[in-house]
Amino acid sequence: MNIELISVGTEILLGDILNTNVSFLSRELASIGINVYRHTTVGDNKKRLLKSLENAFENSDTVIITGGLGPTDDDITKECAGEFFKRDFFFDKYSFEKIKNYVDNCKNDNSLPKNNKKQAMIPENSIILENLWGTAPGIILEKENKKIILLPGPPKEMKNMFEKYVKPFLKKQSNKKFISKYIRLYGIYESTLEEKIKHILIKQTNPTVALYAKSTEVLIRVTASGTNNVTINNLIENKIKEIKDIVGDYIYLIGDEGVANTQSELSSVVAKMLINNSLTISTAESITGGMIASSLIDNEGISKSFIEGIVCYSNESKMNNLDVKLSTLDKYTAVSKEVALEMLIGIKNKTKTDISIITTGYASQMKNSEINVGLVYIGIYYKDNKIIKKYELKGNRNKIREKVTKEALNLIRKLILDDYKE
Repeated sequence: MNIELISVGTEILLGDILNTNVSFLSRELASIGINVYRHTTVGDNKKRLLKSLENAFENSDTVIITGGLGPTDDDITKECAGEFFKRDFFFDKYSFEKIKNYVDNCKNDNSLPKNNKKQAMIPENSIILENLWGTAPGIILEKENKKIILLPGPPKEMKNMFEKYVKPFLKKQSNKKFISKYIRLYGIYESTLEEKIKHILIKQTNPTVALYAKSTEVLIRVTASGTNNVTINNLIENKIKEIKDIVGDYIYLIGDEGVANTQSELSSVVAKMLINNSLTISTAESITGGMIASSLIDNEGISKSFIEGIVCYSNESKMNNLDVKLSTLDKYTAVSKEVALEMLIGIKNKTKTDISIITTGYASQMKNSEINVGLVYIGIYYKDNKIIKKYELKGNRNKIREKVTKEALNLIRKLILDDYKE
């Protein structure tokens, strides 16, 4: 099956709206083994949309259109699809009642604009997809083994409708089953990863392997197809083992779709390791300003492990809260191995936790200063071992701070992993 995705909306062409629908649909379709042949974006123009449908069916048997199902005159998607398949329209009372109820619940005056009735006009001999999240129903039209699937443009409505109705519908078109597993990596660039597993990417058939860049991380999706789950899972596990043999040092999490939707899962992985191993932790942060503590506290149950966090941004705070000596600050500056070590000893003595971690560094250039932006020290006190690591990072202020936070979390993860062999 080949699918073309058509996005309708002049606002998309003008760049007023970021089109996230195509990335979601492409990813979801790939996960069930369906090939996306092309993406097309067309404005609110009947002639151009009809031409886009004509072009799409030259190479694809199914077209998914998002947008243009609203109540206004420039919402022409449904009308074009009906005309393309030569369908008359009828007024669907059930859809109209659902629209009316939705509007009644959202408006104080309980008045239904007349143009909302347009959304209840449905092409004959089509499948209606109930919209539980908005007013516009989705529609599936079929003719001579060709399909047009109409979905609303708002991402929340589109995603929910796709998951509830369209994905199961498309899966039924094939007797194959598809399963995906996801690998999360930290500490390796996408381009470097691609080079290391290029032979896997070139020769892939079943399973398929795809790379996705996340914020300072990389995600690998491994998708296999077959007729039974045992065979499919064996294919996936063998491919994951092949990847682990090459880049296993960078892998920090393997799981299903639930681990793939965020920019990072490092903090949740570290939090789980701390809790499961009954380890306590404390933080003293300068450059990261509490980002490490915040990322850990985001995770449920972390109160068993997280004891205390100090944001010691100024020199005075470092001296008052961590017993950093003024003479050390004067001689070496706040961003130095020597100060990092005193900060580390200070937080460890103060909290007595199993793990203590500190950060200090320069995230941006101060006026009339010659500081080395991106110079960072991370210190970890772990079971009587004091570790100070120096970094020279690149990027803007926020990017540097994000990198330091993730690097610190990854250092904790590796130390626990090496110690407990999880």
